[in-house]
Amino acid sequence: MSGRKLRESVRRLGERALDGPGDLDYGSVYRRLGAEIAARRAELGLAQRELAQLCGTTQSAIARLESGARAPRLDTLLRVANALDCELVAQLRPRTKGGPT
Repeated sequence: MSGRKLRESVRRLGERALDGPGDLDYGSVYRRLGAEIAARRAELGLAQRELAQLCGTTQSAIARLESGARAPRLDTLLRVANALDCELVAQLRPRTKGGPT
């Protein structure tokens, strides 16, 4: 790839990152993640307050996380995953030609 093409690709990637999610609905991602957390918590028989104590946070923070109301912080997700005896997996994969998956 020529220097010019590389610079153009980097510029387009930067614009996409600044523009936001594009076709990806971040809210649905947060809600899906929250539902997974709630299901695992229930599976372990923990109340929100108990999970909060294990994570060093508040019951209301766990409720917000489970509702998908806002973007969770990575350190919070790591503490929750640890408390739920889960592995947190995040990965970057190139999109397919058909768009986001």
